[in-house]
Amino acid sequence: MKKILVVAAMFLITAAATYLASCNNNSSTISAEDKAKDSIAKVIERGSYLANNVAACIHCHSKRDFTKYAGPNTPGSEGGGGDVFDHNILDAIPGTLYGKNITPDPETGLGSWTDEQIMRAITQGISKNGDTLFPLMPYANFNRMAKDDLLSIIAYLKTLKPIKNKVPDRQLMIPISMAYPAPFLQPSVDGNTRPAETDLVKYGEYITTMADCGTCHTAFVKGQPDMSKAFGGGNTFHIGDTRVTSANITPDSTGIGAWTEDMFLKKFTMYREEKAHNYNPGNKNNVMPLVSYAGMTDSDLKAIYAYLRTIKPVSNKVEKYPQ
Repeated sequence: MKKILVVAAMFLITAAATYLASCNNNSSTISAEDKAKDSIAKVIERGSYLANNVAACIHCHSKRDFTKYAGPNTPGSEGGGGDVFDHNILDAIPGTLYGKNITPDPETGLGSWTDEQIMRAITQGISKNGDTLFPLMPYANFNRMAKDDLLSIIAYLKTLKPIKNKVPDRQLMIPISMAYPAPFLQPSVDGNTRPAETDLVKYGEYITTMADCGTCHTAFVKGQPDMSKAFGGGNTFHIGDTRVTSANITPDSTGIGAWTEDMFLKKFTMYREEKAHNYNPGNKNNVMPLVSYAGMTDSDLKAIYAYLRTIKPVSNKVEKYPQ
């Protein structure tokens, strides 16, 4: 009898140990799966932040409502493209361009594109079918982005609601070869790294480049940006009845030389409140996507400010709303 009890006890102990080990293994497996899901979620979250608030992909590839200040995106149009960019808006644009559909719609968007094809378009300006994109899309800037940031944007774009919207073809008045910035493009982004956020100036340059501040805030002369006056402002945009000129954001007295960091931040953070932009400004509107950029973190805005304080001052007093 004792022998039977001992055998039974050993069986129960072995069974319990096996069960507990099985539970631990399942727990470990679930934990690994959770970690993977959490990692993917963080990648998409990073991509959403960059696409919406820094690189402004969604701003350019959606419809904008200019009956409100700074033309916030029209809800429901995110990534669907179709917005018009032409010489009526800015003289330097040689023709008529349209924001492409970058939603995952398989027929009219990016649904049939591979990650590699999307990456090539973002960083080299070459579409899936081999067409060269006009550099109004700042792929020369995106060409300098860290690869993990680029992949996070691609991951996020795939989560957008598919919108079936066939965008018209562009009409250019010059050969695309005249505009393609080949000398400035690296053949690969594999070696690109994101500067440490603790290096405010270097990291600020990275964010400023990604946000493409230089394009709008550098005056164009005969269709080309005057890099001797980089960030000095002076481009006049036409939006409906509004004529608005881009500001001088260099550290000159005619630019932001007297601005404190807090003043610079408030220029953006005030638009985090809907009341700051949800009104009809009449002929005193603004083309700058302030509502999108308002979503940048305070630390990223501070980094941009730190970088702008280091660039060459340009003396250029800008009249925001010229007659």
